[in-house]
Amino acid sequence: MMYDRVGALPASRTDFVLESIKEAILEGKLKPGQALVETDLAASLAVSKTPVREALKTLAGSGLVVMSPYKGAAVRVVDAEMARSVHDVRLLVEPEALRRSVALGADFSEARSALDEVSGLARRSLANRRFHRALYAGCGNPLLVGILDGLRDQTALITVAGWGISPTWDAEDAEHRAILVAAEEGFGDAAADLLRRHIQTFADRVAEELPDVVR
Repeated sequence: MMYDRVGALPASRTDFVLESIKEAILEGKLKPGQALVETDLAASLAVSKTPVREALKTLAGSGLVVMSPYKGAAVRVVDAEMARSVHDVRLLVEPEALRRSVALGADFSEARSALDEVSGLARRSLANRRFHRALYAGCGNPLLVGILDGLRDQTALITVAGWGISPTWDAEDAEHRAILVAAEEGFGDAAADLLRRHIQTFADRVAEELPDVVR
């Protein structure tokens, strides 16, 4: 197996393969630019090629994998242009979604729970995803939630790339806690401002250290 899963298995074999490959990418077992050969992945996961093929298509749609008619599938390489584009959308949308969540009296218990998940790179990345989603999930606009959900995999890939250059999760944890306290106490504007600064600080650092464009 590519890795040992913890907890309940996904609902289908394709879901299992999808989550396995995703976690391997976010954990760094599958490296940026590495070719994703269907037969090799199928053998490592003890499945047929069909669920692997479907999983790779889904991962290509979410931005973790790139597919070429000549080279096949490969793990996406994060560059500064990609990071800027993703963070630009997040800066425009995510703080406002949090402000609305606070105004609507959303429950942020899931965000607090995510702060305690600290073991391993992939686990940190998944916990980071959980935290940020819990901030905007209660904004009252399903379309807004869908837009941000659509960026989650690319955001996670950028985050892991940034941590690989320079681990900053201790500082980010402190920022997360400050954002959450403001949200829980009902200070929507302050929480949104702290979140905006949190995203911008990480975006500025990562954009400086990543390669300009990877083709």
